[in-house]
Amino acid sequence: MNEYILPILFGIIAGTLSRILMLRTDYRQYPTYLHGKIIHISLGFIAAALGAMAVPAVMEKEFTAVTLLTVAATQFRDVRNMERNTLTEVDDFELVSRGKTYIEGIAISFESRNYLVILTALIGTLFFLVWNVYAAFVGAILSILVGRLLMSGSTIKDIVQIDYHELHFEGAGLYVDNIYIMNIGLPERQEEILKYGMGFVLTPKNMNVVSTIANLGQRQAILHDVSVSLGVFRDSGTPALTPLIKRDLDDGRIGVFILPQIRNVEKAKEIIGSVPVLENAIRMPSDSTIHQEEGKKK
Repeated sequence: MNEYILPILFGIIAGTLSRILMLRTDYRQYPTYLHGKIIHISLGFIAAALGAMAVPAVMEKEFTAVTLLTVAATQFRDVRNMERNTLTEVDDFELVSRGKTYIEGIAISFESRNYLVILTALIGTLFFLVWNVYAAFVGAILSILVGRLLMSGSTIKDIVQIDYHELHFEGAGLYVDNIYIMNIGLPERQEEILKYGMGFVLTPKNMNVVSTIANLGQRQAILHDVSVSLGVFRDSGTPALTPLIKRDLDDGRIGVFILPQIRNVEKAKEIIGSVPVLENAIRMPSDSTIHQEEGKKK
């Protein structure tokens, strides 16, 4: 038997297993079950095979074979485009859309996870060839743990304080605390909103968060996740029953107006807190040169 068969097989299994562990269908229902999962597991298998075969290719001085990794990078960029296009197409049919920023974040994560699979397979095969199968197990487990760690970013509850506030009208204006949401003139609609609506105020914990939660994509992600998890009291053609988020321009707080079918304050706070902080929405104004210089002067 060829000396590379078992190490390559081990690397492929470790890499594919890491992709399966990183792949889950949660409340967002994406990737879809079952066919969406089959696509991504198959791509994970291909990525694992590429990573596992790279080490024997280098050891045999077949350096041209390593160029397959470059081809793989191109293919996995196409995975990002595929996810982006698919989610953009279906987003128009959501009662509360995901938004382009959320979609881009999902697409990037699917591309990056294939690179983590390549890394896992490569390390597993390398450790198997250099040391033994036990070292390969350790290396593969550590790689999988790193992959799981990189999957979990910060969430909204890490950067804001979430408080529930009763909705109220001042004339035709709808308010959450003192934050103006929108104008509702029809008494019937006002009654529906007070009956089914809920209001929350998200207070930023530092100056960086003010810019992050002001991002329109981040706000849309909050509305989408809450609407998917708790349902939404609206249908197409009812603009007055659209969940909204507006800013308090004085202090950067945001008021969240939702119309859930399940009116549970604690569940709603938990779901809002679990919304991921989108990479494309993160801003760090405190790290700018101007702010740092001001801090030194003080």
